[in-house]
Amino acid sequence: MEVYGIFRDLAIIIVFAKFFGVVARKCKAPQVVGEIIAGLLIGPSMLHLVELSDFLTGMAEVGVVLLMFSAGLETDLKELMKTGPIAFLIACMGVFVPLVGGTLLYMGFYGAAPWGSENFFKAVFIGVIMTATSVSITVQSLKEMGKLKGKIGTTILSSAIIDDVIGIIVLTFVIGFKNPESNPGKVVLNTILFFALALVVGYILYRIFRKLDDRYPHTRRIPIMSLALCFAFAYIAETYFGIADITGAYVAGIILCSMRDSSYIDEKMEVSSYMIFGPVFFASIGLKTVIDTIDSKIVLFSIGFVLVALLTKIIGCGLMAKICRFRNQDCLKIGVGMMTRGEVALIVAQKGLSVGLMTPVYFTAVILLIICSSISTPILLKLLYSNDRFGE
Repeated sequence: MEVYGIFRDLAIIIVFAKFFGVVARKCKAPQVVGEIIAGLLIGPSMLHLVELSDFLTGMAEVGVVLLMFSAGLETDLKELMKTGPIAFLIACMGVFVPLVGGTLLYMGFYGAAPWGSENFFKAVFIGVIMTATSVSITVQSLKEMGKLKGKIGTTILSSAIIDDVIGIIVLTFVIGFKNPESNPGKVVLNTILFFALALVVGYILYRIFRKLDDRYPHTRRIPIMSLALCFAFAYIAETYFGIADITGAYVAGIILCSMRDSSYIDEKMEVSSYMIFGPVFFASIGLKTVIDTIDSKIVLFSIGFVLVALLTKIIGCGLMAKICRFRNQDCLKIGVGMMTRGEVALIVAQKGLSVGLMTPVYFTAVILLIICSSISTPILLKLLYSNDRFGE
């Protein structure tokens, strides 16, 4: 590929991704769905306008790291502590039930696999994809109904934050165990050491960044240093601990999320992420998605994937909410509110592809899940609230 061909590819990706992103938003679907469809359209499966090069793969990796850094920055630790115990229990069950459900679904289609085998980890990874929760659609729906600040809205929001943290930890373990040379004890030790280091070093860095923020408030040097921290943690996590780079980026965001200027940092990150790195990442998923090898088995698997992913979230989160003494109607609201999937599911799937835990054809199932959950969640929430005579 000629050097300057990258500019042509980037121009095509940005134009198509943004156009289809706007179309998706007009159709009340997440913008990322449009960007993925754009990648599918311009990729080898259809128009052959762009091929995924090493350069675009590298840009996509930067994009996913920035997305996870922003997710960490947007975490509200105070809210997390306030609703902590109940939200933690709901999140744990909201991870466990989909994890088991996804694993059993894969084994049901492709046969049971013994512990430690390649197929076993592929089955578990399907469950890991299902653990991710994206409540942006839920938040918007609850805002429109004036229910976001209520007990149910706060519980959903806090549970979703904890859910993603647990999901990333599970992903870290699965990727670590998948390596045939890995020692289970070493994987556990490395994970514990990384999070212990993140806790100690993170607190020190937080104090340093807070002093810098007090001295140079709302200046560009703070986001620049924050970006350096994001990349440093991503590199350290992957290189020295064998942990996914996205975990390191997410932790970096958590470290800085309580700063006064965290929203300012996120705003600056959003510029580059929204304009170029984000579209390249989501379009790259479309570029990698293979549709010419889709057969009836994959279609059936995708339908099963969607149904299991939606139902296991409702069952897992709703059941724990019931144990925590929420009313039946509220349990259902929490379960439905937690079933939306979005960017994090795609990020996890992308990571699985890069380490050989899944093949591109399964992106079809993930994309279908995002579309179905994004459409059904607002409708179901409105129905549940309209049928609740007592409101909240």
